[in-house]
Amino acid sequence: MFFTILGWLVFGLIAGFIARALVPGKDNIGLVMTIVLGVVGSVVGGLVVGALTGGLRGFAPAGWIGSVIGAVIVLVVYNKVTGRNRGI
Repeated sequence: MFFTILGWLVFGLIAGFIARALVPGKDNIGLVMTIVLGVVGSVVGGLVVGALTGGLRGFAPAGWIGSVIGAVIVLVVYNKVTGRNRGI
């Protein structure tokens, strides 16, 4: 159980950092929010992949590519909702 949680945290951290690197502008969200971004992005990526495949896959967290795509979507929505200035 501990290693599963640790794996999710590391996975979320890496996916969140990649998403933050892909979305232009400065993000002041910190380490914990980066992990949350990656984990939530994995769930969103899983939902997107599930919707594109017609639900054949069922609900499951996405792999690396789906997680990064989901994290980018979550980060863009987060920035729009919070009204953060995305100036470079």
